[in-house]
Amino acid sequence: MIGQSTSLTENSLPNHQSDAHHPTIIRLEEITKIYGSNNTKVKALDTVNLNIEKGEYCTIMGASGSGKSTMMNIIGCLDRPSSGNYYLDSMDVSRLPDAHLAGIRNRKIGFVFQQFHLLPQMTALENVILPMVYAEVSPSERRERALEALEKVGLGNRVNNKPNQLSGGQQQRVAIARAIVNQPVLLLADEPTGALDSQTTEEVLGIFESLYQAGITVVVVTHESEVARHSRRVIWFRDGQVIHSHLDPQELHSVID
Repeated sequence: MIGQSTSLTENSLPNHQSDAHHPTIIRLEEITKIYGSNNTKVKALDTVNLNIEKGEYCTIMGASGSGKSTMMNIIGCLDRPSSGNYYLDSMDVSRLPDAHLAGIRNRKIGFVFQQFHLLPQMTALENVILPMVYAEVSPSERRERALEALEKVGLGNRVNNKPNQLSGGQQQRVAIARAIVNQPVLLLADEPTGALDSQTTEEVLGIFESLYQAGITVVVVTHESEVARHSRRVIWFRDGQVIHSHLDPQELHSVID
């Protein structure tokens, strides 16, 4: 079901099948992003080249202003590069119209943010069903898939609770279930534990681990080294460039001041 990255050691993927083929989910070629013009011009990304393969669990790190948030926006099709090409699941999405990008975000990318963005008037089940409405999944499938996603994140017994009846960690689990219910090729998380305490952070990272083991490609943008150490590969940004593309999470101390 998944391909392991050539950058990972065999021992790092004990539950994965060995596979000679590693489809590339994310391919960035000479990506540059410039904001402003003339005297206010800022180069947020500078000729970035990067590949992430199916089944990888990566974190994107770097100091404030390093380009990691801009990178997340481009990977998530929330922004376009000024130049270069971005291939998501073999499709060049660099210049697609907004309407096409919205469809790709809905079907191919599952988002998890620091703020949960749940609709307060809806139950957990209804929040998870919502993306399938936009993806035109048949009504008969929606409930079954939403229940399955909530089971995966350990909330099978809280499906009828509204967000104000759930803890912060439980709300983030609902957000994760919502992110995976359309069976995306990529789970993209932006500071997903920033609003959580340490115990709940460990629980959420445990869910990411289980999703990774089940074959989902996971990319987490974070400034927290403890979060990054749960992944299998760290991509380190500095001044809009990739300084380390395949950093072992256990070697983070070598780049963190």
